[in-house]
Amino acid sequence: MLGWGQHLTSPLSFPPLGFRRWLCSAAAAPRVCVVGSGPAGFYTAQHILKHHGGAQVDIYEKLPVPFGLVRFGVAPDHPEVKNVINTFTQTARSGRCSYYGNVTVGRDAMVAELQQAYHAVVLSYGAEDNRVLGIPGENLSGVYSARAFVGWYNGLPENRDLNPDLSCETALILGHGNVALDIARILLSPLQLLRKTDITDGSLAALACSKVKHVWLVGRRGPLQVAFTIKELREMINLPGARPVLSPADFTGLEDAVKDAPRPRKRLTELMIKTALEKPVETACPREWGLKFQRSPQEVLPTADGRQARGIRMALTRLEGSGDSAKAVPTGDMEELECGLVVSSIGYRSLPLDPAVPFDTQRGVIPNSSGRVKGVPGLYCSGWVKRGPTGVIITTMNDSFDTAQSVLEDLQGGVLDVSTSREGFGAMESILRSRGVRPVSFSDWEKIDAAEVARGKAAGKPREKIVDLQEMLRIIGH
Repeated sequence: MLGWGQHLTSPLSFPPLGFRRWLCSAAAAPRVCVVGSGPAGFYTAQHILKHHGGAQVDIYEKLPVPFGLVRFGVAPDHPEVKNVINTFTQTARSGRCSYYGNVTVGRDAMVAELQQAYHAVVLSYGAEDNRVLGIPGENLSGVYSARAFVGWYNGLPENRDLNPDLSCETALILGHGNVALDIARILLSPLQLLRKTDITDGSLAALACSKVKHVWLVGRRGPLQVAFTIKELREMINLPGARPVLSPADFTGLEDAVKDAPRPRKRLTELMIKTALEKPVETACPREWGLKFQRSPQEVLPTADGRQARGIRMALTRLEGSGDSAKAVPTGDMEELECGLVVSSIGYRSLPLDPAVPFDTQRGVIPNSSGRVKGVPGLYCSGWVKRGPTGVIITTMNDSFDTAQSVLEDLQGGVLDVSTSREGFGAMESILRSRGVRPVSFSDWEKIDAAEVARGKAAGKPREKIVDLQEMLRIIGH
């Protein structure tokens, strides 16, 4: 999911980075705080710990459970992508790293308080909102954001009660990225495939009763601008019991157009063309999916009682320019498509965390230079909140190493004053206690993890995710 399907190096196999390790000394024991325990947070922590022999890193997370989008974003049928959790677990078990879950920064602990307690604070809290369509009917029943839909089948506690209506035959997904393909695949996958994954019990039961047979993925631009990758497309094409429906007319002349394109774009386009031109196999397929191009949503159409989605009105577009910079311009023609389920997969969005932290609301990022937050010495950011919600896990890894490198340089160059010791969590503990907040440790998480794995084993799954926050806390005796 989220294009997060990349092979990842182990913590011991980084390329040499051309700077010496800091040696542990009594005079320099920097305390670093990382906010967020997804890939950006863990990679930032890992890099600092690896290259500074004396640094202590504390990771704060608002949920009791760690790993962010690796747990709540990666599709259930992509277990190999989740193997990076093993690397993050090694980091968390390091003697110089501590994990404090169940702490919401910006509410339970303010950034200014963390700055008092630590020499450096790194914000790696990701994108916890979604971009909106901004069209009439967006709030009708039957319309969901991809973020909420993915959170629902992946066990994100805030989405556990989403209960999407799957009683219609046609679903429409707005967007041509890997997340859109993930959702289409989950909607159309045979149940016997999903039963072996860590998809939640509740969503599996809902999918077992689903009437959805046709899934359309709609984009404003053309085949040369799709954002999904070839691995995810191939997986969709080969999905058992589901037939791809691509119109050959959408691909006319594109073979010549991609001759000089970069190899990944060329191969992706060639696979779409091949699929569009293939004669359908005679065996009956109960389900089908397809790609629609150059259509821009204008309105979600309501049922007669005005409550439920029954379809979508789209403007047909033409492209101005070429390649990734091509713009979709409405032609004036309209088209309506009947569907009872609409999922908007047009991107995630970061939110401001704390009034003390600068935030660019237009771009949805914290203004920064190489991860150094502009105008706030000692404050840093990494991951999606630093660069925007794009890229695969390896992009986030490199981006986080870049921020960690800035922290290390500032420690070495004296920009961060480590001559006075900071108490780190020692200072935060009493603040949190006074506010009635009980942090969850990494060993607490391992108890929740063991309970999930045990429940999964009983059901023939890798784990059965616990989706109720109170139940998580009960398991660890909170």
